[in-house]
Amino acid sequence: MRFGIVLFTSDRGITPAAAAKAAEETGFHSFYVPEHTHIPVKREAAHPQTGDASLPDDRYMRTLDPWVALGTAAAVTSRIELATAVALPVEHDPITLAKTIATLDHLSGGRVVLGAGFGWNTDELSDHGVPPGKRRTVLREYLEAMRALWTQEEASYQGDYVSFGPSWAYPKPAREVPVLIGAAGTEKTFGWIAKSADGWITTPGETDVTDRLALLHRIWDEAGREGKPRVVALDFKPDADRLTDWAAAGVTDVLYGLPDKPEPEVRAYLERLAGKLAALPAAVEAGR
Repeated sequence: MRFGIVLFTSDRGITPAAAAKAAEETGFHSFYVPEHTHIPVKREAAHPQTGDASLPDDRYMRTLDPWVALGTAAAVTSRIELATAVALPVEHDPITLAKTIATLDHLSGGRVVLGAGFGWNTDELSDHGVPPGKRRTVLREYLEAMRALWTQEEASYQGDYVSFGPSWAYPKPAREVPVLIGAAGTEKTFGWIAKSADGWITTPGETDVTDRLALLHRIWDEAGREGKPRVVALDFKPDADRLTDWAAAGVTDVLYGLPDKPEPEVRAYLERLAGKLAALPAAVEAGR
């Protein structure tokens, strides 16, 4: 099982570059950051954790741009995976976003993973022109269009929300960019993943994922997909029994959040976390 770090970025505390460098030096496999372009003050959308318009963390209002953040991380690291948990592609122009991601993947030597979400904050999405009730459709078209730009010599795409004629677009990513979907583990979500993505990122609080993984694997197989989906589970603190169960069920990656603290305190936390993970029983290795 691979272990990674997620930094809820903001304009305070440790920088993404320093956090990614420290995570790589302490042996972590991946480094994730989130995205919100803005948070409308007046909202009808309820936050999934609070159930109302209140936010569980003021960093939602202070989040850094994920691709700039990962670009700074790429410049000071050489091995660690650079990922989003989660980005919101529908809040961008898909042609320019495809260029941004391809450029980062090219310059980092093929280390980018696109973790994407449908977006809980529908007020935020509306400010970007995403029609109500069309989040999933728009995201599917954006991903299809970006993949065309990443893989085709003369790329073109025709959809309801993205449309462009034969075009050249370089650089191409160093390898196929994995796409993971961060959303609640429902049959609807898993059907979407089996059709249009490469794996699942759990949402905060989804700790009982064993039964859900059985459903995901069944839907994946019924869709004719080869192999198994990548599954990234969010965790709070290492628990040997839970991690052993997750590994056996098919969790491939586990992420731990960093505290909103200055660099010395974050480095000390990473060293303690790495030590706890190194002491886990061999059964956890089943997920590797």
